[in-house]
Amino acid sequence: MTISLLLEMAASAHPERTAVVTDELRLTVDQLATAASGGAGVIAESGAEHVVYVGTGGVHLPLLLFASAQAGIPFTPLNYRLSSEGINALIARLPNPLIVVDAEYREMVDMPSERLLDSADFLDRARAAEPITTFVDPDESAVVLFTSGTTSRPKAVQLSHSNLTSYVMQTVEFDSAAAEDAVLISVPPYHIAGVGAALSNIYSGRKMVYLRRFDPHEWIRLIQRENVTTATVVPTMLDRIVTALEAAPAELPTLRNLAYGGAKVGLPLVRKALEMLPGVGFVNAYGLTETSSTIAVLTPDDHRAALASSDPVVSARLSSVGQPVPGIEVEIRDADGEVVPPGEPGELFVRGDQVSGKYEEIGSVLDDAGWFPTKDIATLDADGYLFITGRSDDTIIRGGENIAPAELEDVLIEHPAVHQVVVIGVDDSQWGQSTVAVVVPEPGSEPDAEDLRAFARKSLRGSRTPDRVVFRDELPTTATGKILRRTLVEELSPVVDTA
Repeated sequence: MTISLLLEMAASAHPERTAVVTDELRLTVDQLATAASGGAGVIAESGAEHVVYVGTGGVHLPLLLFASAQAGIPFTPLNYRLSSEGINALIARLPNPLIVVDAEYREMVDMPSERLLDSADFLDRARAAEPITTFVDPDESAVVLFTSGTTSRPKAVQLSHSNLTSYVMQTVEFDSAAAEDAVLISVPPYHIAGVGAALSNIYSGRKMVYLRRFDPHEWIRLIQRENVTTATVVPTMLDRIVTALEAAPAELPTLRNLAYGGAKVGLPLVRKALEMLPGVGFVNAYGLTETSSTIAVLTPDDHRAALASSDPVVSARLSSVGQPVPGIEVEIRDADGEVVPPGEPGELFVRGDQVSGKYEEIGSVLDDAGWFPTKDIATLDADGYLFITGRSDDTIIRGGENIAPAELEDVLIEHPAVHQVVVIGVDDSQWGQSTVAVVVPEPGSEPDAEDLRAFARKSLRGSRTPDRVVFRDELPTTATGKILRRTLVEELSPVVDTA
């Protein structure tokens, strides 16, 4: 099955429903399907072997996603926040591409004009072009996404039609949305969450409202104007929404579900959001690019149960990412590859039809049994709730002792003067590595470094108490809220005199 069929099914069920809202532009499901078929013709006429999009998304994400699929060639949305050099370096890795670009980013792309199309022009041409139909092998790549590359050269992840349709059909019921349902999408188009949102919401029949440049006040306004019932955000967005609602309370009567993910969220923020929006069902979604989006979910009922429970096992689940979605298997393995018992940490391995584990230039990294190594350190509790404690690359080795940064971060974030915190390891001549807590204070607070170390020492052994605490106005992050630890490591590592 190809992803084109998802749109065909939606158009057959409710062609008159609004599919996409971007600013003042509105397309019905039928209009989107017609434009996608015409867009496939435009792509085929270009002779391209790949479609690249550089822009902020909106209607162009689902349009290009489905048009490329119908033309039978892969689609890659790129991070428009990169430098011109970075964007062109990624484009150079893709074969014979057609680049569709928003006008404001045209100067960022160093390509001949015959290989470029303005995104507004593409929409106009797609609406007028003759549709085409191409046979597509479901095992061929539908989407190629570049990983964030925060610590190394970005990898180009291949997601097949089968990977993506497996994810959608195992996690979403077809035509399950009511006619009045609407989702507000503010995640960037080059992130797997953006691709997954376009596919799953078309399949369920839910109107997609795009906020291309996030602003918390505009987010609140769109919730109210479009009667949004569901929204998807990353942690930094959730933080800004809560801050905006604290400063100017607003009614969000239609909002029923709010999904967050993409990076770890501090428990104080989660608790505050739950208390501020008691009628909203919160969903923590965990997934990776290589897994075609979500592989584990902490449901609204899980959130409510954890928040209300006095049982420490149940209350601890508020910091978990929930349980695996249908079709996904998980294992936690130690350094020798053996599966560990509940509560023991190890590397998370996942398996399922939606899992790709395949890269351009590298090939598949799945093992012989189809398991994908996520490089995430995790634990499972006795009831199958999954806790992500960090990346294997982030583990700090201090005096021969392995320290997971999350262990320290989860303690320090509970201090009332700490708004955000990340713990990193830097080179140390005595211990091999020392631990540094980088703290963003709560507005109006001026915490003392030694007080924070003493606060941590109440819950942690002395060797796990941060060796240093430094303060910053903000933390460096990606657009999806992942903290750029490597940037902080480079900034805070001691200068070695090589003279």
